[in-house]
Amino acid sequence: MSLSVEMTPPPFDPELGAALPAITEMMPAALTADLIPALRTGGPLGAPTDDDLRRDGKFTLEERTVPGLDGDPDISLLILRPTAATGTLGCVYFTHGGGMILGDNRTGVLEALDWAEEFGLVVVSVEYRLAPETPHPGPVNDCYAGLAWTAEHADELGYEPGRLIVAGGSAGGGLAAALALMARDKGGPALAGQMLIYPMLDDRNDTYSARQMAGRGIWDSTANDTGWTALLGAARGGPDVSPYAAPARETDLSNLPPAFIDVGSAETFRDEDVAYANRIWQAGGRAELHVWPGAFHGFDATVPQAGISQEARAARVRWLHRLLDV
Repeated sequence: MSLSVEMTPPPFDPELGAALPAITEMMPAALTADLIPALRTGGPLGAPTDDDLRRDGKFTLEERTVPGLDGDPDISLLILRPTAATGTLGCVYFTHGGGMILGDNRTGVLEALDWAEEFGLVVVSVEYRLAPETPHPGPVNDCYAGLAWTAEHADELGYEPGRLIVAGGSAGGGLAAALALMARDKGGPALAGQMLIYPMLDDRNDTYSARQMAGRGIWDSTANDTGWTALLGAARGGPDVSPYAAPARETDLSNLPPAFIDVGSAETFRDEDVAYANRIWQAGGRAELHVWPGAFHGFDATVPQAGISQEARAARVRWLHRLLDV
């Protein structure tokens, strides 16, 4: 059955659309739970090498094991520090993407390393336990434990505590948003900003864009159901989901650090991300929102050479300039 006129999806950007068939061969839009093992061993989320991360000696690399939260298992932090930076350093605490079911602390971290090179930042990327083996609250508690350790060790890491931001894409963007909520509610750590790149925020999976983009692009409503069900089990979509699992559930978005939120017009998360930015404004907060026309989920990571991908990454850098050049 064809889509009704009311549910006609927006067109893909031409450059992105041309690349989409090859991408979906590796990661189909309608990802189901039975595909998780194969994607973990041979999926598209390739990890950079130590040499990639050191960038010809511009950064030192350390894997540090730190305590988990309230007796949880220890967690691993990937710590990348500039070797020749001058002036006051900041820190970006990075939570990787992967739908809560894929990835590790090297997934997607190269963009954060680009920021680190431009702004003089320490990068700390957390290795959180994945669902379904570890359901909520395990993953976000791991992220919070690592954030608290990073803030407590600012002197050792060599950055100014007032220049600590959280950042992540997709599931990592949702985790970064959750960390901002947790830090507010628990009295710290203090955050200078939150970079939410096409964040995964709402377990209910019932927005217009989720229905409109079913079976299309990357990470459609079936894949979204797979990720959220892995994290929440039977509670997914029900009345008792914590905002630390699904930040869209939070009723009070006041007193949060400045947010950058971006998303594609042709992806599942469009409407929930736009709504989150709108609710921050309604609560009197600061948010910068970009909706990239014709972009599917993860577009800039999978098709980095496309013009719109380069524009999106440049917009994030411009926001960081406004946030950090003070």
